[in-house]
Amino acid sequence: MKIGYARVSTEDQTVQAQVDALEAAGCDRIFTEVASGAKKDRPILNDAIQFLRDGDVLVCYKLDRVARSLPHLIAIMDSLNERNIGFQSLTEDINTTTPSGKLIFHIFGAISEFERDLIKERTMSGLAAARRRGRIGGRPKAMTDQKKIAAIKLLSSGTPAKDVAETIGVSLPTLYRHCPAAAHTYVR
Repeated sequence: MKIGYARVSTEDQTVQAQVDALEAAGCDRIFTEVASGAKKDRPILNDAIQFLRDGDVLVCYKLDRVARSLPHLIAIMDSLNERNIGFQSLTEDINTTTPSGKLIFHIFGAISEFERDLIKERTMSGLAAARRRGRIGGRPKAMTDQKKIAAIKLLSSGTPAKDVAETIGVSLPTLYRHCPAAAHTYVR
């Protein structure tokens, strides 16, 4: 069974051209949705995917109607493949129920994996270069050595932990983590 999925981004647009193409392609049922392509959660797409059974084919007018990005498309395709469900895009002429369609999809997958690896490599290279320049990534520590010394002095003078945390500009849990004795001075 061929199940169609058509999507437009706004209420101003119409899905009719997509629906006509899906009907011409022989879809037995067509799910339509109005949702931004950037949205991760598209309930009608999820319904269409859940409706599909072993041996069915999900048909769309164009790839960008189904997926937000290539990695998103790969994830959808992997999910369909695990359930023995084919995929067909009319505009790009991709049909994973044919050997050439499977080849094209695997080429897309390889390109996507290559892109992820390049991003990871560039990120690691950038972090290493920053470390060589003495820069350490991440969030700055809230409790510096000077703040810890000031906190200990204030706590030993009998100042309540809540007031100490407020004075040095850290949260109460941060004060407790760095100065365990502070927990004994907490006054409700």
